[in-house]
Amino acid sequence: MIELTTPRAAELDDLTLKELMEAGAELDTCTRALTKGGINVVGELLRGQGTFYEMDHYPEGDVYDADHHAQYYYHAHRDDADEHGHFHTFLRGSALPDNMIPETGFQETQPWPRGEDVVAHLVAISMDVWGKPIGLFATNRWVTDETWFSAEDVIRQIERFQVDHAWPSWAVNLWLSALIRLYRPHIEQLLRHRDAVIARRHLETPDTDVLEDRSLEITGQLAITPDQWQEALAREWRNRHLSTADTPSRQQSHVSH
Repeated sequence: MIELTTPRAAELDDLTLKELMEAGAELDTCTRALTKGGINVVGELLRGQGTFYEMDHYPEGDVYDADHHAQYYYHAHRDDADEHGHFHTFLRGSALPDNMIPETGFQETQPWPRGEDVVAHLVAISMDVWGKPIGLFATNRWVTDETWFSAEDVIRQIERFQVDHAWPSWAVNLWLSALIRLYRPHIEQLLRHRDAVIARRHLETPDTDVLEDRSLEITGQLAITPDQWQEALAREWRNRHLSTADTPSRQQSHVSH
């Protein structure tokens, strides 16, 4: 079993701490706006979408930002009592640099998206029945039908994920974009662990296409609690800088849109 550890605030440099706290402040703003309206992220996303069916993508046709080439959808299919459903997040086509080359050395028994259709999966986000994020997980290639890039290549593109328009919901799009930024260290950890799991399985079964192995769906997952993570970030900042006046707290931080 390959170990997967949860990132710690103490491991982050000052610049990263500040960026994550700013993302957390934006996440709080979106959450507060939704809560004041008596709704949550999942309820807002599914509003007007009709009956919720397992495996279907919500909203229909997915959400895509043509300027930033970021995409996401929400659906449900896992036998997890704590999970209502989950988001899948992607970067497509022009968001990825020309020198970002798909991995080689795999059998590729199923065609991968190529050319303008290339797509990289960032992370999946588990949501509970109350519309709160409870976990992040990484998946094998067959789950998302993505182009398989190395973890390090995908990690360098995480900051590009942004959905900056009002359909199906301005607040949900900003919330999701902020959550990806807030949990960047966790996503990095999951992607590196994903590659290690795939490499181990490939070594053990060299004659199979490990990326199409239906027995390997989720390569790793981490539980998340945004409030606790944000408090850990702020506490680490205070410990380093002593003066709370220098702390970009959740109340004081402001992120321009």
